[in-house]
Amino acid sequence: MYFRNLKKCPHSVPLWLLLSRLEENVGQLTRARAILEKSRLKNPRIPELWLESVRLEFRAGLKNIANTLMAKALQECPNSGILWAEAIFLEARPQRKTKSVDALKKCEHDPHVLLAVAKLFWSERKISKARDWFHRTVKIDSDLGDAWATFYKFELQHGTEEQQEDIRKRCENAEPRHGEQWCGESKDIKNWQLKLGEILTLVASKIRNTF
Repeated sequence: MYFRNLKKCPHSVPLWLLLSRLEENVGQLTRARAILEKSRLKNPRIPELWLESVRLEFRAGLKNIANTLMAKALQECPNSGILWAEAIFLEARPQRKTKSVDALKKCEHDPHVLLAVAKLFWSERKISKARDWFHRTVKIDSDLGDAWATFYKFELQHGTEEQQEDIRKRCENAEPRHGEQWCGESKDIKNWQLKLGEILTLVASKIRNTF
C-alpha cells in the first residue's frame, strides 16, 4: 500500500517516514535505511528526511554512522534548525557547547536551536540560564508545543508552583499547534477529549531529560 501511494506521491515526506518506520519496527534496518536513501534522492534538501536517517542509525546503536550522516545533512541543509538542534546532542558532552555556538551562528532565530540551547544549559544544571533560553524560545515561536512542554517539564523540576502555573496559562493562551511530540499526542485519536492544559501535562510527562 505504501509503495503504491509513493508511486503516486513520491514527494510526500510523511509517506516515506511511515514506510521507513514500518520496516524498522519489524527489524528490517537495511530496508528502512534503503527507503530513506531513496527518499533523499527523490527529495533533496529535505531536513526531515535527513533527520530520520540520522535517528535511524542512532537508534540502532550506530553512532558513528549517525554522525557521518549528520555532517552530510548539514552540508545539504546548512540552515536547518531541526538538524542543528539534533547535532548538538549527537556530540559528546565536552563538544556540545562549541556545536551550539555553530548552530546559533547559522540559525540564531530558529526555535528548535534556541530550545536545544535551553536544554543544554539544563543538562549542565545552569538553571537560570536555561530558564532565560526557554523564555526566548517560546517568545520567538509560541506555536511550538514541544517548547512549551519542555519548559513546563523544566519548571516542574526546578520552578515554583507560581512559575509552573505561569507556563501553563501562557501555553493555553498561545494554543500551540506544532511540534513533533506535541502533534504526536494532540492528534492521537485517544486524546481527542483532552483540553490544552492536559495535553501540555501529557507531553511533558513523556519528555525524557536524559540529554
